[in-house]
Amino acid sequence: MNSKTNLTPVEIDRIIEMAWEDRTTFDAIHIQFGLKEQEVINLMRTEMKPSSFKMWRERVQGRKTKHEKLRNFLEGRFKCSRQRQINGNKISKR
Repeated sequence: MNSKTNLTPVEIDRIIEMAWEDRTTFDAIHIQFGLKEQEVINLMRTEMKPSSFKMWRERVQGRKTKHEKLRNFLEGRFKCSRQRQINGNKISKR
């Protein structure tokens, strides 16, 4: 099991990016970084501003796309061509 102290700033940034994406499951984060859902939630709580965490948590709670078993599609990843890239926990301009 990874803990926050074992993660590099780049890994923490990537976990936050993956958790923020609606279609990236907690299972995918667990496979890549070894963090369980509650550990991701705790990481988000400590690394984000309280208002941002609250907004993310309300959006994610109960969302079917964040849990592999609840998804109604088997494969595929959608990313809009107009979607902005997230780097350093900040949305970069085009």
